[in-house]
Amino acid sequence: MHSRLRSVARRVAVGFIAGSALLAAGCSSSKSAPATGSGSGSAATSASSGAAAFPATVTAKNGAVKLAAQPKKIVSLSPSATEDLFAIGADAQVVAVDDQSSYPASAPKTALSGFKPDAEAIAKYNPDLVVVADDTSKIVEQLGKLNVPVLWFDAPNTLDDAYGQITTLGAATGHADKAAATVADMKQKITAAVAAVKKPASPLKYYYEVGTPGNYSATSKTFIGSVLTQFGLTNVADTADKTGGGYPQLSDEYLVTAAPDLVFLADTKCCQQTAATVAARPGWSAVPAVKKGAVVGLDDDIASRWGPRLVQLVQQVSDAVNKAQG
Repeated sequence: MHSRLRSVARRVAVGFIAGSALLAAGCSSSKSAPATGSGSGSAATSASSGAAAFPATVTAKNGAVKLAAQPKKIVSLSPSATEDLFAIGADAQVVAVDDQSSYPASAPKTALSGFKPDAEAIAKYNPDLVVVADDTSKIVEQLGKLNVPVLWFDAPNTLDDAYGQITTLGAATGHADKAAATVADMKQKITAAVAAVKKPASPLKYYYEVGTPGNYSATSKTFIGSVLTQFGLTNVADTADKTGGGYPQLSDEYLVTAAPDLVFLADTKCCQQTAATVAARPGWSAVPAVKKGAVVGLDDDIASRWGPRLVQLVQQVSDAVNKAQG
């Protein structure tokens, strides 16, 4: 994969994962992107929440992980996992999070890197559970040698995968009930947002931008693409993904010809993109989304993660689709 495209993909899915990858052409992002695989995770126990649920065994991408007791010192090297942990009531157990975990504000942010994790630096927090979003530097193996349990959750492929990670974290931290309630709430709100969309006579076309310069997009095979597919939209990037990597680079000429009815900008923070900057691009003034005022700026962080705040993004998309139909 082209190095610049690799940077964009990594920003989207792992920052979605946990690190920072810069767009080579000057788009300074603090997020990264998906590794392959769902990393959904599953609980091997069905015990209720709390200390009584232990010992427990849960399953993540790195296989079955045994937990002798309820973790008291958790280190999260994944922005999405950090949001999940706080949402399910495990916040008091979290002693450190990586430098990209920007939400919630109360999370104990540190200089720890999820992109280039350092086992010795992590060990200084004496963790009894570490959650990672990537296995760079073979961090799972390194922490294993220190007898530190690790859960590896990479970027999900589907909503069910994302829900599975929350469920597994609930079982792993002693908050299975709260995790189940969080998942149920997300499902209810996302289902309602999708149901609230008026069905167009013919599918609306959309362009989802994850980084620029270069018009990098995300196809329907990516996690965010699978979420937007629920709205019955047509992704203009799908037919342009010749390598099948999920994050093609599209030319202005291609996008103008594709004539998307909606444009979603997941690069408003990293690359300072707005409806005005899109309209100023060569030929874009003729694009239906620009003409109709259907260029939607998203929060980069929410758009690149898959925790409970994903509901906000889905609701924003729902409103945008209805507005685009007049």
